[in-house]
Amino acid sequence: MKRAGPTQNATAGIVLLHGRGGSATDILSLMSHAALPEVAAIAPEAPGNSWWPTSFLAPSAQMEPFVTAALAQVEDAIATLTAEGIPAGSIWLAGFSQGACLAAEAYARHGKALAGLMAFSGALVGTADAEGPPSVALYGHAPKRFDYTGHRKGRVWLSVHERDPHIPLARVQETATTLTALGAAVETKLYPGAGHGVMRDDIAALQRLLAS
Repeated sequence: MKRAGPTQNATAGIVLLHGRGGSATDILSLMSHAALPEVAAIAPEAPGNSWWPTSFLAPSAQMEPFVTAALAQVEDAIATLTAEGIPAGSIWLAGFSQGACLAAEAYARHGKALAGLMAFSGALVGTADAEGPPSVALYGHAPKRFDYTGHRKGRVWLSVHERDPHIPLARVQETATTLTALGAAVETKLYPGAGHGVMRDDIAALQRLLAS
């Protein structure tokens, strides 16, 4: 794991998760853009720089054991921050692309006590395959189940382009609906046109939410 910011007396903590082909160092650079030196940031790194080998839309059997292993890394990162004295209610999960999907899944499964989630160009992986045929809205993939339990009192920022080549808008909308139903306060930012990246409004959301 790579670190940025203080390891004691931090005002908040954040677990940052890189995208496919990225690295912990890459995703930590968001903190310098956000100019939040008082926030403790920690970034796990995926084996081979990829949390799983296929699209997050793939059938559940193709996603394991990769998702379980990735979630364990997120849990370890959270535990590191709490051991440094940061309460769970001041710890955020965030990521870009594949890392945003992992952050969203970690928040939905285990984020009951956390401050919230920032998913830049990402959405829920899902808990299992659902009935139904593949659809154009899911880029030719079949639907997933979103069987999460417990209340999420945190704040959530979801962002995606209208025509993201990797993250279907339909899955982002399902993610917003699912997390809202769990109790989270969800903001969804839809960028016009095609694209896949961390945008200026994402950095502004990072600054605003961590400062709160």
